This record gives sequence, C-alpha cells and structure tokens, in this order.
Amino acid sequence: MIRFLAALLLLLAAGIAHAAVIFTTYMDGPSENPAVPSPGTGFAKVTFDGDAHTLRVELTFADLVGATTVAHIHCCVDEPGTVGVATFPGTFPGFPAGVMSGAYDGTWDLLDTGSYTATFLNNFGGGTALGAEAALLQGMLDGRAYVNVHTSFAPGGEIRGFLAVPEPGTLALLGVGVGALLSRRRTISRR
Repeated sequence: MIRFLAALLLLLAAGIAHAAVIFTTYMDGPSENPAVPSPGTGFAKVTFDGDAHTLRVELTFADLVGATTVAHIHCCVDEPGTVGVATFPGTFPGFPAGVMSGAYDGTWDLLDTGSYTATFLNNFGGGTALGAEAALLQGMLDGRAYVNVHTSFAPGGEIRGFLAVPEPGTLALLGVGVGALLSRRRTISRR
C-alpha cells in the first residue's frame, strides 16, 4: 500500500511539475547589494505556470524601516549582483504602497508585453512576450532572478532574495509524511 501511495505521489508531482514550477526566497536587508542595515524580512513564493502563461507572486514582509514604494522581479544576474527590473515598469499591480508590513498576492499574464519592462522585453526577450517569458523562466531556474521590495528608507531596495526551486527532497519528505499519515489512519480505522 505504501509503495502504491509513493508511486501515486510521484506521478502527481510529475504532472504538477510539468504545468507549474514553484520558486521561493527569503528576503532581508543583508541580501541587498550593497547590504542594507534593516531588520526587515520577507518571504516570496513565485509560481510559474507554463500551460496558462501566468506568474503568481505571493509575498509577505514585515519590520521594514521605510514605507514600501515598489516591488518587482529583477533578472538576470549571478548572486550577489544587481541588474535591471524584469517585471513591470514600476511595481507589481496592486502592490501595497506606504506600509512597513504587509502581504501581496497577484497573478498576471506573461503573454502581455506590459508585464515586462521595455529593457527586459527587448534585451532578454527579443522584443516578444513569449521570448521574455522564456528568458524570465530560465533566469529563475538558473537562480539569476530576485524579488526586491523598495522603500522610502532604501529606494534601491530594502529587502531582497534570489529565487530558487525548492529542493527535490522537500517533495520526497512531503510524500513520506502523507504516506505515514495515510498508513496511520488505516491502522487506526482497523482497530
């Protein structure tokens, strides 16, 4: 039974991985370049859905010194470098401005050229949204893209973090946990 569940989880994971890729990052001031003396922290989860051609950004942040001004994804540079903005001229649509703690959840269409800065669209995407989408995905897969939250205290960015795909072991650990729970549940129901 456990082998069946493990195989089922792997098949489900393979199907999900084909449609969507999840990236995460922890953000803080020392990760800025140059480092920013800020107690602020954040966490971002970025979901790239290649089938739907969408990008979802879920972002939480707290304890910033300054009030938020903009937030976006920068691409493509090796850590700890800095590079121009890739997504949105300005900020994520609907990102909360003027706060020191908060959350954001937004999804947008990657086939819309307005989802990218003109520089990223032309220099990395060959002038097309499809090219920019491919370049952004490759930059994130290579660990060469970062989420940055800019504030009145640090206009160049108060907290940031480079995006990474969670370790494959995380998925395996989840599978083991679900299998153990199902096995325990089955044992309890037999009593």
